Amino acid sequence: MTGMDSFWGAFAGALGLVIALDPDLMEIIGLSMRVTLTAVVLACVIGLPLGAAVGTFNFPGRTLVAVILNALMGLPPVVVGLLVYLVLSASGPLGPLRLLYTPTAMIIAQMVLVTPIVAALTRQVIEDLNREYSEQFASLGVGRFDRLTAMLWDARYSLLTVALAGFGRAVAEVGAVIIVGGNINHVTRVMTTTIALETSKGNLQLALALGVILLMIAFAVNAGVMALRASAARAAYA
Repeated sequence: MTGMDSFWGAFAGALGLVIALDPDLMEIIGLSMRVTLTAVVLACVIGLPLGAAVGTFNFPGRTLVAVILNALMGLPPVVVGLLVYLVLSASGPLGPLRLLYTPTAMIIAQMVLVTPIVAALTRQVIEDLNREYSEQFASLGVGRFDRLTAMLWDARYSLLTVALAGFGRAVAEVGAVIIVGGNINHVTRVMTTTIALETSKGNLQLALALGVILLMIAFAVNAGVMALRASAARAAYA
């Protein structure tokens, strides 16, 4: 069998796994989605109000906080994984909770990675709106928190785009989750870690099947971002 035949054979096998809804494949995808969606929701709960507050209110050190948020957007995943590992390990402050090598540990690692992204992007969106509407708010005597609520609502499409950007970052993560999750079969094995493992083992069918699913998710996220931007543009001109 030639190399090309091997490739097409593996690709055909991968499509067969996807079409047949292979149980192992579905288990890995399901765990990946649960971990990622939970991490993104928690990141948004923390990051959206934090970014909005930094983008709206003037306080001492505001510029420094904005710089830190922007810098944390580029956190190396393996460093995050190492830090979370140290916190959750038996000798760490959260060691008694026995969270290491569980889906919860993976959620924490992804949340730490995504929260700065959500907060920094939210800060920029809200800061731009605040600059645009500041005189109007001042003339109407709108309070600080009413101002913040109004801008969050007005920026809802952009903030949904921010959440999707966070989801795209989290679902493709491998470095941090493999450190704190351990890539344990039927426990903490997600799409990215499985692709890395199965490729190293030569099991290209499962790796390609998961790769196809990840590509489909990436296309869906990008399509969602474009649809939200188009909807926001139509709303602006309505």
